[in-house]
Amino acid sequence: MTDIDADRALQPPPPVTRAEHLAWCKERAMQYVDAGDVTQALASLMSDLRKHPGTENHMAIELGMMLAMGGHLDTAQQMREWIEGCN
Repeated sequence: MTDIDADRALQPPPPVTRAEHLAWCKERAMQYVDAGDVTQALASLMSDLRKHPGTENHMAIELGMMLAMGGHLDTAQQMREWIEGCN
C-alpha cells in the first residue's frame, strides 16, 4: 500500500443524504427479512438508523421496538411492510 492509499483509507467515507442512508438501512434490514430473521431485521434497522445525523433520532427506532414488543412485527410480511413504510 502506498502512502497515498494509506491516507485515503483513513479518510471518512463521502457524506450521504438522509434519504440515501435510510435506503441503505432499509436494504440491509430487508436482507434479514428475506432470510426469515425478523428479530435481526429490526435490530439492524435500529442500529443503522443511529449511524447518521439525519436519522439518529428516527421515530422508527422507538416505534419498531414498541410494535415488536406488542407482537405486531412477528412475521416476515409484517416486518417487510413496516420497513417499506419507514420514511
